[in-house]
Amino acid sequence: MYNIKADAEFSSAHNLREYYKGKCEDLHGHNWKVEAVVEREELDKAGMVFDFKFLKTELKAVLELLDHKYLNELSYFQQVNPTSENIAKYIYDSLKKSIPELKSVTVWESENSAATYYEK
Repeated sequence: MYNIKADAEFSSAHNLREYYKGKCEDLHGHNWKVEAVVEREELDKAGMVFDFKFLKTELKAVLELLDHKYLNELSYFQQVNPTSENIAKYIYDSLKKSIPELKSVTVWESENSAATYYEK
């Protein structure tokens, strides 16, 4: 198996609903780091898993929808709590539409805390 990874960042604010254990229920922001992984069993004719340029372009387009936003106000996150786990799934589902070979998306809310979403 082969995989490639691309990273990008966005900034946004959120607060967690139904979380009564600390400060995360209050409005706060993060400078999120996102990693998208594309995986294939075989390389293409050019010897590549996937085009980095296309992956980065698609990732940045998805993150642009989240950048400098209050996530709770976006329609998706009005129904789904904007946890790191759910943000990873949102980005994964959005990217999967144009990148069928997408393996996983990891979202860091800090340099020490990350959540990954992938499907089996």
